[in-house]
Amino acid sequence: MTEGITKNPTFTLLAGLEALLFVAAGPVTLQQLADALEVKTSEIEFGLQQLENFMQEHGLRIQRHGGRVQFTTAPELSGAVEKFLGLDAFARLSRAALETMAIIAYRQPITRPGIDAIRGVNSDGVLKSLLSKGLVQEVGRAEGPGRPILFGVTPDFLQHFGISKLDDLPPFETLEQGETGSNNGRLLKD
Repeated sequence: MTEGITKNPTFTLLAGLEALLFVAAGPVTLQQLADALEVKTSEIEFGLQQLENFMQEHGLRIQRHGGRVQFTTAPELSGAVEKFLGLDAFARLSRAALETMAIIAYRQPITRPGIDAIRGVNSDGVLKSLLSKGLVQEVGRAEGPGRPILFGVTPDFLQHFGISKLDDLPPFETLEQGETGSNNGRLLKD
């Protein structure tokens, strides 16, 4: 059995977190990190916050989604990373796709009829495209008649838009009934 991070004075908790997040094939839970490092999840959370603060001036970031964490590259460096890897820039998303993703991000979990009601048009094609790009996913089924599929965003959505968690999205505000004039910087209106 290997010694826990707390029993090995050579490495700090931050070093252990860096190593595990670096080798993880995808997002991992705090419990997985705690088990591997033989510490409490509260210590993992504290260590992740320290690591996030430390990494603000570096090329990596910690991304959180659905109770899981992973390393990602800093969004400011996406152009250099794409060039280095020989990737074409992300395909541009249509206005309909951006609108649909915004609705899903702010209202998730939401059904296709719920999305259609907000947009005022059928969203089947746009949803199919977003599902194939891995930006949205099926997250369950509603309890109503016909048990429609519920949709939510994916970690790839967060990476594509350079945010580490949904809480980083700008605040959603609705326009009051009868309010006129500009949107005052608001993203969506019902």
